[in-house]
Amino acid sequence: MSIKKLPLSSSDLKKIADKCKTPFNIYDEAAIIKNAQNFKKAFSWNKGFINYFAIKALPNINIARLMKKIGFGLDCSSMTELKLAEKAGYSNEEIMFSSNDTADEEFKEAYRLGAIINLDDKEHIEALYRAIGTFPKTISFRYNPGNKRSGNAIIGNPVESKYGVRDDEIVNCYRMAKKLGATRFLIHTMIASNELNMDYIVETANMIFNLVKRIKDEANIEIDGVDLGGGIGIPYREEDEAIDLFSLSEKIHALYEKIIVKNGLKPLKIAFECGRMITGPYGYLISKVLHVTHKYKDYVGLDACMADLMRPALYGSYHHITVIGKENNKKDHKYDVTGSLCENNDKFAVDRMLPEIEKDDLIAIHDTGAHGTAMGFNYNGKLRHKEFLLSEDGSLLLIRRDETFDDYIATMIDKPQKIEY
Repeated sequence: MSIKKLPLSSSDLKKIADKCKTPFNIYDEAAIIKNAQNFKKAFSWNKGFINYFAIKALPNINIARLMKKIGFGLDCSSMTELKLAEKAGYSNEEIMFSSNDTADEEFKEAYRLGAIINLDDKEHIEALYRAIGTFPKTISFRYNPGNKRSGNAIIGNPVESKYGVRDDEIVNCYRMAKKLGATRFLIHTMIASNELNMDYIVETANMIFNLVKRIKDEANIEIDGVDLGGGIGIPYREEDEAIDLFSLSEKIHALYEKIIVKNGLKPLKIAFECGRMITGPYGYLISKVLHVTHKYKDYVGLDACMADLMRPALYGSYHHITVIGKENNKKDHKYDVTGSLCENNDKFAVDRMLPEIEKDDLIAIHDTGAHGTAMGFNYNGKLRHKEFLLSEDGSLLLIRRDETFDDYIATMIDKPQKIEY
């Protein structure tokens, strides 16, 4: 069971909402740090273990700086994310750059920063060489096992995936990289997302460890490190169970001894690129009820919308909802909980049993610490909202302000410019 708690008392949340205006996200720093340290402790047996926090999950410079303080790297996949990493103080192999359909400018920026460049296809070997005029000494490839593995529900069948080097081409990619001057080699895979079945993650480690052996046997190339991706999930539903990180580590350690150590392979540095698992459970979207309406169904209309959290509309995802101050009331009313976009799928919950809700009630939507604000957009002119960090000492820090109308029109040209062509 997953116990859904709020980071502050109902009275404190109501005070913040009264003073700061809803909607907003609030992130629990102490809980994030404790969770991250637990992850590091679980894999402390592996010298050089690191998690590259997937900054796409919660792209805020203050969160990036927190991850650096913890000792994590950053997983980046775009020019903007690379620039954010640099601004947050990251450099060199603190950055893992995993991208696809990559522009030359992005390859150049990653190389300038000294990031680990993780190539997505054999064609990218030549593209990278052409873009930077040389080849990095350290290189990584993303592996796609094809029909040797099945992806999970979110990632899908690897055969249908646009990501990663084909199984029949992966060994030759390392040969090509070595010929171009690479001297240090890493390998990456990610074939699951939000996975709560520990055995699936363990099998991924088994797959990659055996691939390390295969590359050594077929190409006489030793792999220095493996990145097992960011697929560890979080318990969105109360009945879900979080993966026990120490049990996961124990099983991966056993495979490491069996495959890597017993075959005399080079010691491997193990990495993950978890974002959701690190911050996801410790974010809360606080919103006020604007209307309770009764049509063919009963609707609770919030001042938040898909601009603040689009996972339920995009994926049909479940997010737990607490009616603040009514935590112990009987859940005897069925509602659709909606936003105000002119889209009928702008819903946070459908047919959800909740306590009776009234206008001006406060709602907390749980597990919004990843892929919430990050996926926001401006359809209907909706503006993304503020973010707070509840610091370890209990103080509340504003880490992102509300977007404004001026932000919204900042890239619009008031007096159109004529372009000669």
